[in-house]
Amino acid sequence: MARKEEPQKRERRERGSINPEDIIAGAFELAENVPVDNLSMPQLAKHLGVGVTSIYWYFRKKDDLLNAMTDRALAQMQVEAVMGDSGSDWRERLYNHAHAARRAFLSNPILCDLILIRSSLSPKSATLGAREIEHIIDDLVKGGLPLDDAFDAYSAVQLHVRGSVVLARLQERGKKYDPTSQAYYENLVITPESTPLLAEAAGRGRVGGVPDDYNFEYGLNCILDYTSRLLEQKPTPTKATPKKSAVRSSRAK
Repeated sequence: MARKEEPQKRERRERGSINPEDIIAGAFELAENVPVDNLSMPQLAKHLGVGVTSIYWYFRKKDDLLNAMTDRALAQMQVEAVMGDSGSDWRERLYNHAHAARRAFLSNPILCDLILIRSSLSPKSATLGAREIEHIIDDLVKGGLPLDDAFDAYSAVQLHVRGSVVLARLQERGKKYDPTSQAYYENLVITPESTPLLAEAAGRGRVGGVPDDYNFEYGLNCILDYTSRLLEQKPTPTKATPKKSAVRSSRAK
């Protein structure tokens, strides 16, 4: 019987040959197969071919390493999901930003684990995140939205993006480690007799609660449509005309 081939191990590094960048890069490699919350320093040391003390020299505890990974992930997220001049008006730019952010998270699940699911943020990450939000709100205000509407619209879109992405990621992780696990909507018992409307909708391809493209698009447009209606209902501010007395006094001078 042929022996099962073992995965190739890295050659053990010489003492002092590793730096923080190598450690962070190795942690991202390891996180491809090990959930971020289960990642351990001994695992990472073995993956990198170094003694665990070489890692503790730069990162005294796991949270320090995760903070460094989050800083890098957030910087990458800003590059992939920048708003910029990606549309002709506030609605198109916010729409494009939402889709760019969702694509970035879905294409790199580790970003989702570090930025959305892990609750802790380093001071650097917290500052970067606040500045990014400030940039987007500023863009919306310059695009014609009052500050309150710009803040509310972005907050709702941000919540919609993150909720959709986190739900998809949690379901993906659940099925990866337990292929028999099912989401809430997959457990519903729908029959023409007991739930005729749901059965009819399901026959048309509708699945309630699933974080798919169709439901994401529908929810996003609901938020943007509502914001647009709010703006239409608001009276346009008119320029105040100077008082007659003020006009006369200026002429008299």
